[in-house]
Order: sequence, then structure tokens, then C-alpha cells
Amino acid sequence: MQWRIFCKYLSLKIKRKLQLKKWVEGYPIANPINHEEHPKKPIPGKKNNLITSALPYVNNVPHLGNIIGAVLSSDCFARYCRLKNENTLFICGTDEYGTATETKALAEGLTPQQICDKYNALHSEIYSWFNISFDYFGRTTTKHQTEIAQDIFWKVHNNGYTVAQTVEQLFCPHCQKFLADRFVEGTCPLCGYEDARGDQCDGCSKLINPTELKDPKCKVCSKSPEIKTSRHLFLDLPKLEERIKKFTDEREAMKTYNTTTVSITNSWLKTGLKPRCITRDLKWGTPVPHEDYKGKVFYVWFDAPIGYISITANYMKEWELWWKNPENVTLHQFMAKDNVPSHCSQRWKKLQ
Repeated sequence: MQWRIFCKYLSLKIKRKLQLKKWVEGYPIANPINHEEHPKKPIPGKKNNLITSALPYVNNVPHLGNIIGAVLSSDCFARYCRLKNENTLFICGTDEYGTATETKALAEGLTPQQICDKYNALHSEIYSWFNISFDYFGRTTTKHQTEIAQDIFWKVHNNGYTVAQTVEQLFCPHCQKFLADRFVEGTCPLCGYEDARGDQCDGCSKLINPTELKDPKCKVCSKSPEIKTSRHLFLDLPKLEERIKKFTDEREAMKTYNTTTVSITNSWLKTGLKPRCITRDLKWGTPVPHEDYKGKVFYVWFDAPIGYISITANYMKEWELWWKNPENVTLHQFMAKDNVPSHCSQRWKKLQ
């Protein structure tokens, strides 16, 4: 009797070890990339999950903090959905446009495209080493990104949800270009710290504008810039305020979003939304297609959230089956905890 019990216990122990081995190795369910047909499409009559993990910025090597932030949780959820035999598409990719890429390229003596190619490969390799089960890991510097971002812009603009404003910016006569906040350093007007950046002072941790810096210097040539005006396009959030409030109230009643997200959003609505700039005087980015704004690109926080859609478009031609099919597809977005205004704006884009 005791021998029978022991054999049963041993058999159960071995079975559990084999199950654990299959889970760790990703066979046959945990790592679906090698065992499922691609491209995946939503299946009528079945639970279809579209899971996105926050796009990591391309200018660094990912570390454990990055993985814990949004990648690990989304990977666990994707594996859970597959274990329940639910049709699941799990995507991610590197966010590659903007000032940070230009700054990194300058530091390494490479072009922005070379920086993106280098670090996209590193990101992909590291996530593969950790056995993260992305169905597709892409990037934002693609033709699809340009086409979809520009199409969304025209819909927003033609529906009257943009407004033009003139803003003061620092311009470097020597480099002959407007300087983004990360390309300017000077003395903090608040605490006197001499190496403050154009967006934030590391001495007192206060947010500042580049034009507020004392004795500002161009980070590229170390010469003094001058103040010039530039005309930019802004997302007219005040015009959307009532729709956003209605949208937020509905989602709050449905308990779709957590308490922190709802409380922060409601605090903005209470004080009134302000227009948000969506263009920049940069070269590395998605070009603004409007005739009056030639030479400008979209601000990365307008451009980057569209990356989830364009990455899916790079994965499969019929990407709209996943992104324009709310009756059959449930979208799960695992987002980073930083920059709440911009991450929250991802759900506002659905109003477009």
C-alpha cells in the first residue's frame, strides 16, 4: 500500500517537473512563435486577444527594470491566454524617432538610422534570450508608420481638431537649426545649477523650458543660441473635452481603468484641457504632410502610440482585422508607468 502511494507520488512529481520543463522551454504552448501558423488572424466565434507591450525606446540596452515594467507582465498574460486556448496576437517593437535618437547618434558618431538598426537588433536579441513570447517584434521607422500616422493626422486635421500657434524656441545660428530641449544646456533659473538641460534641471529636479535657461549653449557646437519664433500645430484638446469626459465617465462606470488613471484624467478635466503640440523642428521623425509645415516632423508622443498599429501592419497585410474589429477583438495594452499624460492619450486616439 505504502509502495503504491509512493509510486503515485513519484509519478505526480515527475509529471509536474515535465510540465514545468515544458513551460520554461515554451513547448508546445508557452513559446507559440515556433508552433503556430503566421500571420494570425482573428477567428470568428473565438476569443481573440490583441496584446501590446509598451514600446521600448531604441537608444539604450534594455535591462531588468525595462523588462519588469511592461514586458514581463504582458508576456505572462499572453501565455495565460494561450494556455486557455484563446487566439492571441502579442506584439511589441522599438520606438525609434525623436530627439533621444539624434542625441545618441551624436554621442556615438553614427547616423540616427544606424543607431536604430544597432539597438533594435540588441533589443530583439535580449528579449529572445529571455524567451519573451512576442508573435512579432517590430519597429517604428517603417513605411507603414509614415502612411498610417499621416493618415490619422489628416483625419484629425480635416475634422477641425488641430490649431496653429506660434511659439518661441532657441535657434542655433551656427548649426542653422532650432534646438530641441535635449540639445540645450545652461544655468537653471531656479537653483543656479550650471548643467541644466532644456527640459529639466538635475540639480533641483524642476521642469523648465529651454528659453528660461540662463546663458544657454548649443550642445552640438557650444555656441550661444538666439530666440526665434516657429509656427506649430497643436491637438485642440479643449474642443474634444466634452467627448473625452463622456468617454472617461463611461469607462469609469465600466471599471475599465484603474483608480490612478481615472483620478489623474479627472484632475485634468477639472482644470480644463490645454492644446498639446504635435509637431517639432527636427529631421528624424515622421514628416508632417501639410504644405505649411514642410521640414517639420510629428512630435514623438503623437507618433509613437501609432507604432502599435504600424507594427501590426508590418506583421500582416490585413492589420485592420485586429485594429478595426472591436466586436471580435479585445485589446489589452500593457503600458509604462511614466509620462501619464502621453500614455493616457493613447485611449483618446480612439476618439479619432
